[in-house]
Amino acid sequence: MTREKINVFDYAKEITASLRKGALLNTNGDKFNSMVIGWGHLGVIWGKETFAVYVRENRYTKAQLDKTGEFSLNIPLGKADPGIARICGSQSGHNIDKAKEAGLTLIPAETIDTPVIESKAYPLVLECRVLYQQKQDISLLPENMQKAMYPQDVDGTCPMANRDAHTAYIGEIVSAYILKDEA
Repeated sequence: MTREKINVFDYAKEITASLRKGALLNTNGDKFNSMVIGWGHLGVIWGKETFAVYVRENRYTKAQLDKTGEFSLNIPLGKADPGIARICGSQSGHNIDKAKEAGLTLIPAETIDTPVIESKAYPLVLECRVLYQQKQDISLLPENMQKAMYPQDVDGTCPMANRDAHTAYIGEIVSAYILKDEA
């Protein structure tokens, strides 16, 4: 596959729409891990092009991010692969090798140490270095959101809504490209 460099804001609509389908947040602290995300923000802060991801306290991905300070994203431009999404969205990297279980082919990133996934289903890639991180203060959210997203009677192992706050990681986009088949 070849890498076609892109201006990330030329793909802003596709990137933000992909979050509803599930983009893949990749980390590589102790081992490669990929997690489906449905939240994120593309923007500019401190004069830098950025993507912000949100990760709950008990996630394996959080420990990886804290260790390396970098992440890559693989973003679908069409339909997401349901097999990959199922494994990466419901299993913990604590317990399984997601790359193996989901049949992912990993290739080196251009500028960071976290690999990217070579996939026709997830061809748009962002490579990011963390500029800033902050744990959310749940008490500052409207009460209805607190109850819906952070029910205090659901422990942190639940894959969807649970009592754990998210940490926001603002990553500088250091490389952006689309993986394409070689002609």
